[in-house]
Amino acid sequence: QVQLVESGGGVVQAGGSLRLSCAASGGTFSSYAMGWFRQAPGKEREFVASISRSSGGSTYYADSVKGRFTISRDNAKNTVYLQMNSLKPEDTAVYYCNAVLMVTMRDYWGQGTQVTVSS
Repeated sequence: QVQLVESGGGVVQAGGSLRLSCAASGGTFSSYAMGWFRQAPGKEREFVASISRSSGGSTYYADSVKGRFTISRDNAKNTVYLQMNSLKPEDTAVYYCNAVLMVTMRDYWGQGTQVTVSS
């Protein structure tokens, strides 16, 4: 069973950048498709971005972040990243790392990291 630990959240001004990391352990990292979700106060958790199992694999983005966020993974380091540029106040949320074991389609979640964008 994979364990996920996010890091890299913080407070940034609008227009700034942050890079989130999610370190995985306890599983074969390349067996998992990886993704990022976020949840703002009073709102449901929403999809942000995902990447298929291979480093440099297929990526998908929510329309709200397309062109500003980039997801990537390093299978040698068991880590997935979310580079966030041109941040907006509406990007403020707790960001969660998600892993889907493709053989079973079971998914796993990290504990989340807070991102706050001030205007």
